[in-house]
Amino acid sequence: MSIIDVNTHPLDEYLRTERLPHVWCPGCGIGTVLGAYLRAMKNVGLDPKKTVMVSGIGCTGRAAGYVRMDSFHTTHGRAIPFAVGLKAARPELNVSVFSGDGDLFSIGGNHIIHAARRNADITVIGINNFTYGMTGGQLAPTTPESGITTTSPYGNVESPFNLAGLISVSGASYVARWTSLHVRRLEKSIEKALKKRGFSFVEVLSQCPTAYGRRNRMKDPADTLKYFQKYAVVKNHINPLEGVIEPGKPFIVGEFLDEPEEPTFEDKLWELTKTEFLHTSQAERTEWILEHRRHLEMLSKIISGRGEER
Repeated sequence: MSIIDVNTHPLDEYLRTERLPHVWCPGCGIGTVLGAYLRAMKNVGLDPKKTVMVSGIGCTGRAAGYVRMDSFHTTHGRAIPFAVGLKAARPELNVSVFSGDGDLFSIGGNHIIHAARRNADITVIGINNFTYGMTGGQLAPTTPESGITTTSPYGNVESPFNLAGLISVSGASYVARWTSLHVRRLEKSIEKALKKRGFSFVEVLSQCPTAYGRRNRMKDPADTLKYFQKYAVVKNHINPLEGVIEPGKPFIVGEFLDEPEEPTFEDKLWELTKTEFLHTSQAERTEWILEHRRHLEMLSKIISGRGEER
């Protein structure tokens, strides 16, 4: 008979347990997503001593303070450039960004699209709870139309970003979307993202009962999960531009994009530092650069509206 140590959690080796309990509200989905990330990391065998988590400002950004690995809680909107620079300087490290929709796609929006364009070899876990949680529940770039927030008290009139579509057309190598309800599928998707060379993005729709839910008839965290259960439709490899989320309508979750691996930003950057490359002619350097440019076959299909549902 095996003996189970009830005082030890299976993920204790990945957590700074001395900093617990955490700051997140009861019913928040961030802890669920962090657990899925850490289990995925464990399943693929990533060494915590060679893994780095970078986060920005916000509720999700606090996750970097709870993981037992090198982590950086950066300034608002700057998690992506910090991670790109870190990976460029130390390509042997596994670099992940763990942050929220406001940090990544509002103040940090310019950084994430260029990181995808460059195919930087980082994994980004973006938690989309439709609002700015920590700063008081303001309108976010993902707030659904008609959504009530502290800065849209009569309903949001702005069109929200389709995060999966935006990052797909920006040049990412892997793009997926799940919810905090689809835990097992989320975990498997994060595993793929961690193993994928190139820019990987996993969007996770999550409940925020305090800042968003209570203003939008989903005060109980279970109300949001029931909403996800009712309206989430699992489809893989459809056109990411069809991944729009509208209130009270079915929305797509699944894998949107899984491109063949191609040279990453870091691969090309380090090639430029080699003596033999620098001593070639400009014509030869130009030829090498063009030979190693990305093909982005799926991107052309996205733009032409020819997704490949599987």
